[in-house]
Amino acid sequence: MSLGPRHRLLLATARRATLATIAPDGRPRLVPCCIALGTEGGELVIDTPIDAKPKSTTDPMRLARVLDIRRDARVSLLLDTWDEDWSRLAWVRVDGTARLLIPWAGRDAPIHADAVAALRDRYPQYREHRLETLPIIRVVPTRISGWPAVGERSAP
Repeated sequence: MSLGPRHRLLLATARRATLATIAPDGRPRLVPCCIALGTEGGELVIDTPIDAKPKSTTDPMRLARVLDIRRDARVSLLLDTWDEDWSRLAWVRVDGTARLLIPWAGRDAPIHADAVAALRDRYPQYREHRLETLPIIRVVPTRISGWPAVGERSAP
């Protein structure tokens, strides 16, 4: 996947993203999320936690986004920068497949621990969350697209 410098910077510095999963009726289901970048087998992966903020259920495995991913692993992440100066607008969309990193599943434990460390490094607020006991959604990109700021169209 070819990723230009502006898109690479946006992925590395964005403070939030929007995760889109597919609801059972086929509608997109959107939720804002935090992300951390990682690698797996030398390829880019993006992790987003199921954190300890209040949810509609106390069972993280019953959250709509988790159920959606367990049924259909296709997801998208959208990151963008907004500015009143429209020459600075940019966005990146990551289409991919998601899987759950489950801390109580032995094979996931080391990968999960690395993802928790990356999330806590990027977001100090997560030092107060019990991420090590909650699933993390790992997105493996299959396509990355975007639109750079107007002045950077020649360097996607």
